[in-house]
Amino acid sequence: MAGSNPSRAKGIFISALKWGGGIALVGLIGLVVAVAVAVASLPDYDQLRRRSDLGQMVRVRAADGTLLVSLGPSFGRWLGYDEIPPTMRAAMIAVEDKRFRSHPGVDPIGVARSFKVRLESGRWKQGGSTITQQLARNIFLTNSRTFGRKVKEGVLALALERKFSKDQILELYLNRVYFGGGAYGIDAASRTFFGHGAERLGLGEAAIIAGLVKAPSNYSPTADVEAARGRAGVVLNSMVENGFLAPGLAVGVDPADIKVQPAPKQNSVRYFTDWALPQLDMLIDETSEPIDVFTTLDPGMQAAADSAINGFTPAGAQGALVALDRDGAVKAMVGGRDYVDSIYNRATQAERQPGSAFKLFVYLSALESGLKPSDTIVDEPVTIDGWTPRNSTRTHLGPVTLREAFARSINTVSAKIGESIGFGTIASMAHRFGISGNISTFPSMVLGTSDVRLIDMTRAFASVQNRGIGVVPYAVRKVVTADGQLLYQHQAEEQRVLVAPWVAAGMTDLLQSAVLSGTGRAAQIGRPVAGKTGTTSSNKDGWFVGFSSGITTGVWMGRDDAKRVAGLQGGTAPARAFAEFMKVAVAKRPVEQFETQAPMPDWQLEPDEEAWGMNYVDSEPLVDADGNPLPNQPVDPLAPQPGTEQVDQQWLDEVLRRNPDNRPQPGQQVPQPQPQQVPPVRNQPPRQPSEQPTDPLQPRP
Repeated sequence: MAGSNPSRAKGIFISALKWGGGIALVGLIGLVVAVAVAVASLPDYDQLRRRSDLGQMVRVRAADGTLLVSLGPSFGRWLGYDEIPPTMRAAMIAVEDKRFRSHPGVDPIGVARSFKVRLESGRWKQGGSTITQQLARNIFLTNSRTFGRKVKEGVLALALERKFSKDQILELYLNRVYFGGGAYGIDAASRTFFGHGAERLGLGEAAIIAGLVKAPSNYSPTADVEAARGRAGVVLNSMVENGFLAPGLAVGVDPADIKVQPAPKQNSVRYFTDWALPQLDMLIDETSEPIDVFTTLDPGMQAAADSAINGFTPAGAQGALVALDRDGAVKAMVGGRDYVDSIYNRATQAERQPGSAFKLFVYLSALESGLKPSDTIVDEPVTIDGWTPRNSTRTHLGPVTLREAFARSINTVSAKIGESIGFGTIASMAHRFGISGNISTFPSMVLGTSDVRLIDMTRAFASVQNRGIGVVPYAVRKVVTADGQLLYQHQAEEQRVLVAPWVAAGMTDLLQSAVLSGTGRAAQIGRPVAGKTGTTSSNKDGWFVGFSSGITTGVWMGRDDAKRVAGLQGGTAPARAFAEFMKVAVAKRPVEQFETQAPMPDWQLEPDEEAWGMNYVDSEPLVDADGNPLPNQPVDPLAPQPGTEQVDQQWLDEVLRRNPDNRPQPGQQVPQPQPQQVPPVRNQPPRQPSEQPTDPLQPRP
């Protein structure tokens, strides 16, 4: 019986071997089948070179091509195996998979070490993944730490090794692996961290990039440059220990001497990119390809705008600035003092009362109705439907020219203009010039009580500078794919005439006067400037919008909660910020004199009832209640005239012969609009013989 025990044990051992061998054989057959199926299902090499599966990369560039911000994954140029520096290949193999050239895709030694750590710690702590396994996981799997995922990863790695060469696998890996900072592939990493392509990587730089794979967020040079340099030292030592680098070469590399490119500043510029990028939905068809978006932003102007807003905005308040070129290109945009603190864009989203800056539309309507800058109006107390406006000086100057009234921002004159030509006419003018919100038609609207956006006000002033032709702000010049395919190119829109050129010239005259000797004197920059201040009640908002040498800039300051800001007026901090910015913005542009005189049509110079075949002034004599003709009286240019037609958007479209969608037909000759015909001179008190003529823009005694 005792002798039977060894025999029985031997039998059990042999049976176990047979069963174990059978199971192993079945498992091996299953593995072979699984690998064969995986090989058959793998994409070809050209398909794996495409990186659209990682997400869309959008690189936003300034007007000069410099990178403003990169969103989504960042891809550089795909480098073939022979283009990758040997030191980069060696560094990656040394630190990530030193037996890469000898294993079949899965490293048995690494697997054994992984199981040992699993048994000791009770969890998967050290993966032991080869470069091929990492590539399989990055392309086909997730990063979940489960046994099932490890089995799939191993099968796919074996399949990759059967289908592709070692050089091809290493090329795929180095061009697809994530290195932190949004960079996928060594070329994107090199450009992100060192400012040049990966084909120029030095030994120290290659060591830094190779060290990032283990923990991209921990060792990213843009996050912690010292940690990245310390990790590079570990990589160099590993290269020496595994025979990839001579000790003398490693000694000659000091990671502390490796220069890392600082990440581009993304503070105020993000206000612009956040506004510009949503416009892509209307400009290009949906695509998953990496794209470069070339914008209109000027980096120098943007820096100057940021400095001006932060340098002049009162403590506790916010500021915003928009600058447009003559064609509508947005050259600078600041939506607040600090994007990190607040992403709310006050340049494009906030709606605030513009105060006297709104008088642009009041005086445009007056000029279009036939008044001229030199016409005289009486500054006197006025009450309209129970509303009595007050001047900021609490005084009245008596007879003043339209030019002086605008320069001094006299409220009573604006009220009289609104009462004469109609508050609806002024609201229509504001909408004509691009004000998108609702405009009140209550009398106080002439003082800017309706909420508007800074970008809309800036657009309106830009259209005046553009001789009455509409300006539409835009941000995107062109969009191209990574391989250079053009997806979009900005084309100038058909020009839309908003007011006649002599109206725009007269308005420019008034705006220039406001800067030369009126409320906007702080906006002077040593060359012609035209603009207007705006201040709301209790100093809640301060505005200055103006133009010079083809650049139109709007500045707003105030609190987000619309509380009072002590000392804030349009002619103080906003005008000074405007001047500070414009000195930089126009420094390299030629000085341009304003066109404040424009030829007027014959019917304006010599009034004729038959002009253009339209009757604008009733020729019938005025009569009293009994039908008797009234004696001739001097006519006030602001007094309503019987038979006078309303000068509104519909009238302008009819005169310009626009089609129903308000666009001139291609090749159509657009006639100039005819302003409302009114007598040009008002009745004013005669001067005493001893009184000398005075400059209407100088302060009165």
